[in-house]
Amino acid sequence: MTRIVAGTVGGRTLQVPPKGTRPTSERTREAIFSRLAHYDVLEDARVLDLYAGSGALGLEAASRGAASVTLVDTARGAVDVARRNVAALGLGSVVRVVGDDAGRFAAGLAAAPGEPLDLVFLDPPYDLSEAALATVLAHLVTPGVLAVGAVVVVERSTRSPEPAWPAGMEPMARKDYGETAVYYAEPVPAAR
Repeated sequence: MTRIVAGTVGGRTLQVPPKGTRPTSERTREAIFSRLAHYDVLEDARVLDLYAGSGALGLEAASRGAASVTLVDTARGAVDVARRNVAALGLGSVVRVVGDDAGRFAAGLAAAPGEPLDLVFLDPPYDLSEAALATVLAHLVTPGVLAVGAVVVVERSTRSPEPAWPAGMEPMARKDYGETAVYYAEPVPAAR
């Protein structure tokens, strides 16, 4: 059973797609959000959850005070489940669900940045290629996409190499939870 850990809808259960996703464990989500609270990035944050699956990470952020959350997944089943979760939790005024490829969505942000993002989650399938992940990360460092002080959280298998961080993004920390490696990174100003 997957549930929201804390916040305004803490304790509420989430549906998960029957196949094709790997929900972040409750223990790992609690650790991620504890670190994000330490980084002081949650309150009134603009959040993007790429490869959202059930939406657990983005919905947890909404429960804990994010101002807006966008959940993006390409799998129709995941998008349908995420929409049901948003409705069941009554978070429709804060959370929107987009059925799109994460790379294409990130490229669209790079082409036309809107409000800068404060927090981005990337929890792709473990079999996503390192090159594809690097391309998505590169889109995020386009000027205007990330706010100053933003945090990017990437989940990978502990057997995968560290993500290839693009110029303009620096790793801050890595924590392992069983088979899951969680990386935290931040945008850095371009060298002059």
